[in-house]
This record gives sequence, structure tokens and C-alpha cells, in this order.
Amino acid sequence: MKIDQVLHMNEGMGEASYARNSLLQQKAISIAKPMIEEAITTLYCNTLPRNLAIADLGCSSGPNTFFVVTQIIKFVETLSQQLNRPSPEYQVLLNDLPANDFNSIFKSIPTFKHELYNEIQANKIGPCFISGVPGSFYGRLFPTRSLHFVHSSYSLHWLSQVPEGIEKSNKGNIYITRTSPKKVLKAYYEQFERDISWFLRSRAEELVEGGCMILTILGRRSEDPSSKESAVHIYEVFANALNHLVFKGLLQADQLHSFNIPNYIPSSSELKLQILKQGSFKINRTEVSSVHWTHCGTDNQHKSGAYNVAKCMRAVLEPLVLQHFGEAIIDEAFRVFQELLADTMSKEKTEFFNITLYLTKQSPSCVCFN
Repeated sequence: MKIDQVLHMNEGMGEASYARNSLLQQKAISIAKPMIEEAITTLYCNTLPRNLAIADLGCSSGPNTFFVVTQIIKFVETLSQQLNRPSPEYQVLLNDLPANDFNSIFKSIPTFKHELYNEIQANKIGPCFISGVPGSFYGRLFPTRSLHFVHSSYSLHWLSQVPEGIEKSNKGNIYITRTSPKKVLKAYYEQFERDISWFLRSRAEELVEGGCMILTILGRRSEDPSSKESAVHIYEVFANALNHLVFKGLLQADQLHSFNIPNYIPSSSELKLQILKQGSFKINRTEVSSVHWTHCGTDNQHKSGAYNVAKCMRAVLEPLVLQHFGEAIIDEAFRVFQELLADTMSKEKTEFFNITLYLTKQSPSCVCFN
């Protein structure tokens, strides 16, 4: 499976689309807002750029695409007025893999600009130039020293590929669990190390000195990668749904055994270690927050919560599941998944953990973290 050709969120505005099932991701962006404002304040006041280049990596499509960009521009406009400075020109660079629904993004640009200018209600706001940049962020995407601010939310837990050598080693599972062999855990971690190293090296080349990043990553609190928490837990529930289909004869066991999610759910210390090893960024702040699974929707009742979580996960996972298993089992897989979620959510505390990092590019010899 070539991840860069297959991985994308469900397109359009249908019932199972990402655009209609991404409240959880919006919640994560909202939680990071104070840190984003802190980073923008420091960046803008120190550099006073005439042209502010902002990149959102893993932008997807739907209402969240312009959610953080709107926050940033509105805040910069406030700072400009406070400092009695002219508004900068804005260069907004929206990145995701080539299979992303960029057409929907481009169609929504006029509406975004109209609403932005109406909200700010200022005639002197700088022009805003928006571009789509398809490609993997595990490599170079932009010219050297061309970016001021990089944002990425709920994207860096995706790996560039399924770790090699685990195709038949993780039977009955689709991610790391307590029954996974040690070689599976090792393969996942080593793939994470390679990918995050490429990400940091690439952004270090692309950011100006003093440029910064806000990264929100789906993570875990425990140092045990197989701990039953966060997305690790939800993947285990989905694996149980697929195993149910095997038991019913709707799915071949070999198909399930060869399916593994290209994710790594890191701990805060694992992320800090990789940033320190790479050596180009100062970690100004790290925050860990939690979001209950029910934030995938608006109803906190367990039955409705399970329905919303299943829809949210379907919007994310369906393209991968469809490519590997085919269309015939999709509806039944997510129906069983919803039933299992309802049972799990009625008995256990179910939360996603987010790790948000505020990084500034600096001399490698000065790197430290708090």
C-alpha cells in the first residue's frame, strides 16, 4: 500500500465526510489557541515581517482547513493595530497528500476571504495569497528560509508507510497492542524515528531564523506504546470489529492479518527526544491535554456518542479500509464498530490525549526544552 497515494480523509459533504465529522480535530485546534497566540506574538513583534508566510501541514478539507488560518490572521491584525504597523501581506500555504480534496479547498477560498474581511472589518488588511501544496511533509515542500510559521494538527501521528516486516507478525491486530510481538513495537518506533527526523530536518531548512511551529499530535501519556489509552484503545476496538467479521465469514483472516494502520501514537518524552537529537529547534513549551471521545459529536449520551465516534473514525479510516478490504464490508465493519464502541464507552473512561509543542528554530548549540 502506497500511503501517499491512498491516505486522505473522506471527501465532499456527505454523511460520512470528514467535513461533517471533524469536531474532534477542531477541538484540538481550539485547545492550542493560547499557544498559537503566544507564538505569533513573539514571532511578529521580533520580526515585523512585511510578508508573513504561514504553512498548515496536513490541512485536509472542510471547515477546519481555514479555522486556524483565520485565528492567526485575526490575531496578527490585532497586533498590527496595537503596534501601529501596516498589515503584512499573507502567504497561506495549505499542504496535504496528493489524494486530499484540494478542489473543495479551492472552491471555498472566496467564501473564506469574504468572511475573514467581514469579521476583521478593516479596509487596510493586507492581501492574502493562498496556495495548495500537495506532497508528503516527510521531506522538503518549500524553498529554503521561506516560512515564518508552521502549524500542524492531528497529522504527525500518520507515518509515511506501514513499518516494514510486520505484514504477518501482528495477527488479529491492526496497530500495537499488548499481544503484539516486540518486533512489531520496534518496527513502529523505528519508522516514527525516521519520519519525525525527516520532518524536523525539512522544516529547519524551510523556516527563517526565529520562525516557529505549533504541532498538535495525537499522543499517549504512558511510556508503554501498547498501553490501552487514546487512539491505541480505539484501534483495538476497530480490530475487534474486523475480527468479528472474520468470525462471521465476511472477511478472510489473511486479509486482516496483513492490515496495519500507518500510525505511531508517541509519548511526550519520545517527541522531545527526537527534537533534541535533530538539534534545530528550541522547545518553548509542551502541553498535554485530553478530549473525551464524545467530543467527536455534540451529544454526550453513550449511544449517540458511539455513533459520532464511529462516524468520525470512518471519515478518517474508510479510504485505507476500502483500499485493503474492498467496499463490500465497509458498512458492516463500521456498524459493528459502533456497537463495540457503545459497550466500551459505557464501561470505561475513553479519552484522546493531545501533545502540543511550541518550537522555535535556532542554533543547534542552543537547543533546550522545558
